[in-house]
Amino acid sequence: MRRILFICVGNSCRSQMAEGFARHYGMVEVQSAGTKPAEAVAPLAIEVMGERGIDITGQTPKLLTAQMLEAADMVITMGCGVQESCPLPLGSDTLDWGLEDPYGHGIEKYREVRDEIENRVRDLID
Repeated sequence: MRRILFICVGNSCRSQMAEGFARHYGMVEVQSAGTKPAEAVAPLAIEVMGERGIDITGQTPKLLTAQMLEAADMVITMGCGVQESCPLPLGSDTLDWGLEDPYGHGIEKYREVRDEIENRVRDLID
């Protein structure tokens, strides 16, 4: 089983949704973190994941550490420029999904990003 780490700056929307989907699809060793974590998971992220039957209310934003990076077999960034504030240089094998940040937008943008994240997480399984 690969240890997957999803990273974004705030760790409140995209990376939290990715973690939720990964757990839902049976990836046991998965976590998310942010370089400048928010205080809480975005309420709209929680809502749109709930629409898929996935409860992420127990997840919390976490500060990215060098230990997390070193322990991960796969690192995936969400497309938010975390490289500038990362505690270690990201390796060339890091995937960047280049996802638009839904924060500050309405629920439709959250749904759009959620669906894209779900597709990409499913691709990791195949």
